[in-house]
Amino acid sequence: MFWEAIGSLVLGLGVAFAATRWRPSRFPDQALALVTGPAAALLGGVIARAVLGQGHAAATLTVALGVSVALVSLLFRAPAPAPRVTRGLG
Repeated sequence: MFWEAIGSLVLGLGVAFAATRWRPSRFPDQALALVTGPAAALLGGVIARAVLGQGHAAATLTVALGVSVALVSLLFRAPAPAPRVTRGLG
């Protein structure tokens, strides 16, 4: 259990770090993303461990990775729309 938790935290931190380095302008608060990644991965790992039981380390880490990616992606901000050009009627 200990190594699965450490592995989940490392995976979550890797996801958050990669996301904030890949698109830094899309994350308004990078510290929030760097905290959300490991926390989400740990939560996903604990839930997967409770559901699957012992002996499923690969599946537990896969679920932890998926939960981390899903929650970090919720922090991803869409780009601002391009300004519209309007023309007067006369």
